[in-house]
Amino acid sequence: MQNPDSLTQRLMRSALGVAADNLGPVLELYRPYVDGLENLPADGRFLLVGNHTQAGFPEAVLPAYYIRHHLGRQLRPLADRQFGKMGGPQADLLAAFGAVVGSPESASQLMRENRPILVFPGGGREIGKFRGEQYQLRWHNRYGFARVAIAHDYPIVTAALVGGDDLYTPLTSRDGLYGRASTWITERLTGRSDMAMPLIRGIGPTLIAQPQRMYLRFGPVVDTTKPADVTEAAWVTTVKDRVQAQLESELAALQRLRESDPYRSLNPLSWTSALMPTA
Repeated sequence: MQNPDSLTQRLMRSALGVAADNLGPVLELYRPYVDGLENLPADGRFLLVGNHTQAGFPEAVLPAYYIRHHLGRQLRPLADRQFGKMGGPQADLLAAFGAVVGSPESASQLMRENRPILVFPGGGREIGKFRGEQYQLRWHNRYGFARVAIAHDYPIVTAALVGGDDLYTPLTSRDGLYGRASTWITERLTGRSDMAMPLIRGIGPTLIAQPQRMYLRFGPVVDTTKPADVTEAAWVTTVKDRVQAQLESELAALQRLRESDPYRSLNPLSWTSALMPTA
């Protein structure tokens, strides 16, 4: 990513701020389901851990909007290293949004500044969903977020987002002929075997996204303070597993809620019947 103080990025940052301040009427039209705002530490000092969806952007934009309006703080996303290699307007836009390339060093710096931070442990490989992979976490052995949070005694809050994996329907499986070919091609283009992209469709046979309501839940705080009688390595594993289990549980709960929501496909006739969080 380029110099965050460039003129282009300052202009984009200003434009994004204006957009965020005036996004309310648009969100009211789409009525995203959002609960758990009371779980966000009031001082803004927390690491938000989320899931990537096929859409790629609701899981970043919605938490940033609600944290800005609920706490008055700018959420700082940690971007996948693949995104960090981008240049031009895309890099400027990410920087204007507050994103930095994810690394222990960049995360530590933001934590020293007591910033609210967003991370997707699955990274970019969690975006491409083949058939049957919707809302599955692809963290594998990603322990870095837990390790750096423990080092700075930083609370963790989960941010489960459902709806983004329903915009498109995957047509292929990862172990099918197309999936294997996609894996082979992306490995040679990117050097990574985990970035294969599936064949998908939106409305009918097109790539126009299917209308879907978004469901966002901020989970209870996961304390990262290490007990005196537990080794550091064991505690890192414990925190990572707790966060992953909590996020998976929230994703499952939101999927069940979505199934019972008459407004899940943004049918305007069901707007007044949309499920809303209980007070």
